[in-house]
Amino acid sequence: MVLLHVKNGDESQFLLETTGSISIEDLTQEVTKIYNGRLKVHRVCAEIETLAEHGIFLPLNMQGLTDEQIEELKLKDEWAEKCIPSGGSVFKKDEIGRRNGQAPNEKMKQVLKATVEEAKALISKKQVQANVCVNKDMVKDALDQLRGAVMIVYPMGLPPYDPIRMEFEDKEDLSGTHAALEVIEEPEAQLWWAAKELKRTKQLSDYVGKNEKTKIIVKIQKKGQGAPAREPVISGEEHKQMILFYHRRQEELKKLEENDDDSFLDSEWADSHALKRHFHGVKDIKWRPK
Repeated sequence: MVLLHVKNGDESQFLLETTGSISIEDLTQEVTKIYNGRLKVHRVCAEIETLAEHGIFLPLNMQGLTDEQIEELKLKDEWAEKCIPSGGSVFKKDEIGRRNGQAPNEKMKQVLKATVEEAKALISKKQVQANVCVNKDMVKDALDQLRGAVMIVYPMGLPPYDPIRMEFEDKEDLSGTHAALEVIEEPEAQLWWAAKELKRTKQLSDYVGKNEKTKIIVKIQKKGQGAPAREPVISGEEHKQMILFYHRRQEELKKLEENDDDSFLDSEWADSHALKRHFHGVKDIKWRPK
């Protein structure tokens, strides 16, 4: 199997196992799905964390309004009575004004938060350091875990406009958000290796050869961004070790310069009587009072 270390810019994303015989077309689709799927997991996790703290999403026409304004405009959250968390709710006002403040109780909150941590760990960038590969099934498992936790806490479901439900139903609208800039649509995706664009009409083996035990760094980006920067000759960790070595060397040289020029006279090899004492058998004799 060919091992791909997928990056976006200089940032590691995930490891992926594949074969040299795979077409670049299929490989681009697979890498893009995993890349975008990981982004979706992180978006859902972020929203579930606020769900655990402040309850369900308010209707769009009520968001950002004060209680007085809502009362004056005679607005009502019709989903608040339908979407009650298991075990009852605990009021915790959302200062941003996005959620209704009817948060789950502590037990249900921990169910959500524990699942969020598990899902994040499953598709974490730290998996690269652990040499663990990520695939589409793992991304799906992470989303399924999150969906299951939400169903446990909110068995009646979430409002149709809640971003968590919209993400689960693939109806999310990211227009105008920073998240939209991170997503790479499959038709716009390009893979690069060694400053070469991997053409979709070719196979991976056309670039890396027939060796199935190859490991390469592949970068994913949008079309029109030009060739990504080359990988550094040495890694960041190697660079740190080199800096540390030279720093220690400089400190050693500095200490040598600070020593007196005749400090070497205390050394055994500088003792002019050492040879004489050796032949008289009085070497290393230490005197002390009786």
